[in-house]
Amino acid sequence: MSDSILNARIPEGRLEDKWQNFLDSCKLVNPNNKRKHTIIVVGTGLAGASSAASLAELGYNVKAFCIQDSARRAHSIAAQGGINAAKNYHDDGDTVWRLFYDTIKGGDYRAREANVYRLAQISNNIIDQSVAQGVPFAREYGGLLANRSFGGAQVSRTFYARGQTGQQLLLGAYQALSKMVDAGKVEMLPRQEMLDLVVIEGKARGIITRNLVTGEYERHVADAVLLCTGGYGNVFYLSTNAKNSNVTAAWRCYKRGAYFANPCYTQIHPTCIPVSGDYQSKLTLMSESLRNDGRVWVPKNADDKRPPNQIPESDRDYYLERRYPSFGNLVPRDVASRNAKHVVDDGRGVGARGVAVYLDFADSINRLGVDAISARYGNLFDMYERITGENPYEKPMRIYPAVHYTMGGLWVDYHLMSTIPGLFVLGEANFSDHGANRLGASALMQGLSDGYFVISHTLGDYIANNSFPDVSDSNEAFAEVESESSQRIEKLLSIQGERTVLEFHRDLGKIMWDNVGMSRNREGLGSAISEIQKLRDEFWQNLKVPGQATTYNKNLEFAGRVADFLELGELMAKDALHREESCGGHFREEYQTEEGEALRNDEEFTYVAAWEYSDLNGESTLHKENLEFERVAPSQRSYK
Repeated sequence: MSDSILNARIPEGRLEDKWQNFLDSCKLVNPNNKRKHTIIVVGTGLAGASSAASLAELGYNVKAFCIQDSARRAHSIAAQGGINAAKNYHDDGDTVWRLFYDTIKGGDYRAREANVYRLAQISNNIIDQSVAQGVPFAREYGGLLANRSFGGAQVSRTFYARGQTGQQLLLGAYQALSKMVDAGKVEMLPRQEMLDLVVIEGKARGIITRNLVTGEYERHVADAVLLCTGGYGNVFYLSTNAKNSNVTAAWRCYKRGAYFANPCYTQIHPTCIPVSGDYQSKLTLMSESLRNDGRVWVPKNADDKRPPNQIPESDRDYYLERRYPSFGNLVPRDVASRNAKHVVDDGRGVGARGVAVYLDFADSINRLGVDAISARYGNLFDMYERITGENPYEKPMRIYPAVHYTMGGLWVDYHLMSTIPGLFVLGEANFSDHGANRLGASALMQGLSDGYFVISHTLGDYIANNSFPDVSDSNEAFAEVESESSQRIEKLLSIQGERTVLEFHRDLGKIMWDNVGMSRNREGLGSAISEIQKLRDEFWQNLKVPGQATTYNKNLEFAGRVADFLELGELMAKDALHREESCGGHFREEYQTEEGEALRNDEEFTYVAAWEYSDLNGESTLHKENLEFERVAPSQRSYK
C-alpha cells in the first residue's frame, strides 16, 4: 500500500466562493478554436446526453457512443422519484447551505466538501434548464412547481414528474442532444461498446469500440474522452440496474492508469420488490418517494403470520417511526435498509419467503383519499400490481432492500478529471459527490450538474492549457489496444467449457451479496476474496460462449462484462476489508454503536481510498485523498 496523497485541485477561497473563483480564473477556448477539437462522450444517459449536447452547443465536435439502439433507453429512465434542488418554493427553510449539509451528512462525511457545495449551488440552475426544455414537472394548483420530501431531509426539495422523473429528464436532454445531431455537431454512434481506452504520451486520445451488431472493431480519435457510463451495481447479479449496465468501460480505464475510488461504497435501496425466485435476473425499484405517504412496519411478534389487514395497530411495529422520531419513515437509505435487515433477521419478516417488510398506505388513503394517492403514485402502484398481482390500494406493499447505486467510481479531481489527463468522468461513473451513501433524488442532480454546468468549463480549461499533436487512428497505440481487445474476445470464445455466463454471474452475485452486501465482517470479506479468485480461475477454464464474434451475440457481450465484474468484486472486497470502520452503506459489523448504528473512525479513515491497478495477482496500490472539512465538523449521524 502507498500513502501518496492525491491533489484534488480544489480552488482557493471560501467554500461558497470556490466555484466562482474557478470560473473567474480558468482558461477559455476561443469559439473559432473549439471546432478544431473532437470530444468523445461514452454513454448517453443523463450525464452523457447533457454533456454531449452542451459541448456541441459551444462548438466542439462530439462523438457520442450509446450501448443501446437509442439514447432514450439509457438506464437513467429508471429513476422514479425526483431530483433535488434548493428552490425553497414551500418556504420551509431550505437553502443552498441546507442542501449541501444534508448531502455531506447523508454521505457520512466521506465526500469532498467543495464538490458537494458546488452541486448544491448549481442545483437550482438544473430545474430552470429542465423547465425550459419542457420537462413536465408536477405543479401545484397555482402553477408553481410541486415538491415532495425524500429521505435524509426535513424540507420538501424534490422536484418530480409522477414516478417517471428520470425518463422525463432524459427526454429533455435527448431533445437537446438530437438538436445538435441534426446540426451536425454530434455524431451519434449507437450499439457500440467501449472496449478500451487509448493513451498516447500520457493523455487520453481515443477509444476502441466494438459494433454490437456486426462485431467489427472501430478506432476513434479525440482530444479528450468523457466517461458517462453509470455504476457497477450489477456485480451483485441481482440489482435494480438494467442488464446492460456494466463496469467494462470504467474498468478498462482503471487498468490503463485511472484510479478507482471507494469501490466498496454500494447503496442498498430500501424500497424494492422482494426476490420471488431463482429465475429472476434483476430486481424492481419502488420509488423512495413512496415513503412520504407509506408507513413501514412489521408484526411485533415473530410468529404472527396473519394477513396484514388482520393485524391490529397494537400488534404492529412501525420500527422507523419508533427508532427515529424526528425523521420517521424518511431516514436515509442506508439507515432504512439496515433496519429492514434487522427486523427480518429477527424473524419478523413478512410474505411467503419472510424476507420483506410492509409499506402501508392505508392511513394516507383515509386522510387524503384514493384520488390524491393515485395522482402522486398511480403509475408506481400499477407497476407493483402488474409484478406482484397485489393491489397496494387495498393491501400493503411488500418491500425489501436491494443493490441500487454505487457511490464508488473512478477518482476525479474538482475538474472531474481522472488520474489520466484528458479522461473526464461524469455522473455515477465517478466517486465524487455522495460519500458513503447517496441521498435519494441526488443522482439525477449530480449527472445533470456535471453534464450541463461543470464539464463545459473544466474541459475548456484543459483544452486551453494543453497542446494536442495530430494523432490518426493508424497510430501504433490504437493498433496495439485494438489487438489486445480482439485477443480478449477470441479467448472468451475459445474456452468452450461447460458453464454459461449466467451461472458464473449468479455465483459471483451470491458471494458478493452474502459477504459484501448490507453488512460486512473481516471473516466474510476474506472468504469473498478467496472465493472470487477461485471462481475467476474456473471462469477462464470452463466458460462456454456460443456463437461468433462477427455477429450480434449477447452471450459474448455479457461474458466480457462478467469477466470484469470478477476482477472488480475482488477489489470491492479488499477495499471493504481495509476500511476498518462503518460509514454510510459500508457497514462493518465489528464497528457499530451500542444502538447498532454505523461507527466511523475519523482519526484513521477520513480519506478517499483510490486504488491503482498493478496486476491481478499482486496488491493494488492504495493512494489517499485526505478529506478536509472547513465548514462542517464531522459528527455522529443522528436522525432521531
